[in-house]
Amino acid sequence: MSLWNGDTIKDVSESVGVANLSEDVAKNLAMDVEYRIHQVLQEALKFMHHAKRTTLGTQDISNALRVLDVEPLYGYESTRPLRFGEASLGQAQPIFYVEDDEVDFEKLINAPLPKVPRDVTFTGHWLAVEGVQPAIPQNPTPSEAARLSETTPKGASSNTTLSAASTLNPTTNETVTIKPLVKHVLSKELQLYFERISTSITDESTTDTIRNAALASLRNDPGLHQLLPYFVQFISEKTTHGLRNLFTLTQMMSLTHALLENESFFIEPYVSSLIPPILTCLIGKHLGSITSSTSSDPHSQTPAHYALRDLSASLLKLICKRFGDSSHTLKPRLTRTCLKHFLDPAKPLPTHYGSIIGLAAIGGREAVRVLILPNTKLYETVIRPEIEDDGARKNEAEMCLRALVGVIKLLEEEEEKEEGAAGGNAKGKGKNGVTPTTPGATAEEVKAKLISILGELVGEEVWRLRREGLVKAVVEAGGMKV
Repeated sequence: MSLWNGDTIKDVSESVGVANLSEDVAKNLAMDVEYRIHQVLQEALKFMHHAKRTTLGTQDISNALRVLDVEPLYGYESTRPLRFGEASLGQAQPIFYVEDDEVDFEKLINAPLPKVPRDVTFTGHWLAVEGVQPAIPQNPTPSEAARLSETTPKGASSNTTLSAASTLNPTTNETVTIKPLVKHVLSKELQLYFERISTSITDESTTDTIRNAALASLRNDPGLHQLLPYFVQFISEKTTHGLRNLFTLTQMMSLTHALLENESFFIEPYVSSLIPPILTCLIGKHLGSITSSTSSDPHSQTPAHYALRDLSASLLKLICKRFGDSSHTLKPRLTRTCLKHFLDPAKPLPTHYGSIIGLAAIGGREAVRVLILPNTKLYETVIRPEIEDDGARKNEAEMCLRALVGVIKLLEEEEEKEEGAAGGNAKGKGKNGVTPTTPGATAEEVKAKLISILGELVGEEVWRLRREGLVKAVVEAGGMKV
């Protein structure tokens, strides 16, 4: 016995033009209709359960019909609830229908077109990089975090309250949930390690053995990645507040070198934070106090801060070698900074010294050929008065002259490497004495070309080296022939 009424089957058959349907046929069709309805409902319930819903929707029925290879019913998928009306025709059973609003075609045609919906897109962003939350629109700003911390009650439930906190977006009037900032928690062992390392490096009473052991630990220990942002901040603070302490600046550069040599550190996000302390030690105006301006060697008259500038230049060279390809703006920015200080005659001579060796460290032979060599003759007007005068700045001018000659030597060294890689050495390359290779040219003519390119001071110093390869490289770089 079917639960479906046979009279309904007869009513439907008469509506499609089939009259005089027998009772047996109507009963059999009613049983088949009941079976098909059960089948559709079972498939629709599967979709509802997979969607973790407790209410069956019209979309579930449509999906079930598609699974059963039946054309779905159109016009019933709506976000608003359906309203059913009841109609009675005499003594027959009441008929239920869906109330539908009448649509005026004239109004529909003249109505403005709806806005084109936006394409579905997705983007990714970093919540935190090595424990540091980047300042991007997707992350909460410090002001929002501070405002939430002020309104959040203290106690055990503060984390729950903060995680559930929300704010109202004034542009869209939508509730935006703000995630709390994750506090970077360090273990007691790492905190103790950081204190011991920082103390042993910055304490002048510590022996060199302990200090070298601390730097070696930073250089080789693979489990210190959580301390990396703290060491970077430590270097920045000590360099900023210790410009008069040459020992502290030197140790900070040694600490930077140790961090760069640790292969387990992902240090690329912190390169931009390490560059300012290094540049400070390279082209700073006054590094160290007057009492510490001379070297610890009693037989040396070279101020100790020049060794610090040399160390800083080597660190810039290491950074450019490792990260110059991944960051296309790193080398141009560093080169622009050093060149600006080199060409500024108002800067002190120690700053010029750091700029010269910094340009050579950043760009190598190409930087010397393009940036330093064309300005060497003009720069002679800055250091010549100081060298000819026996004043206090004579030693500084001589150090700048020595730095210029040192970086110009890179032209010969790079050329020798290129020819060595090509499988041969030029005849007479690297010999003492300068032999002109152009017929009819004398040594005096070659010297005159050299001085016309480098100026008298630097040209004489290079000529005294009696290195044919160096003279030839300089003259060729200056656009002349030997």
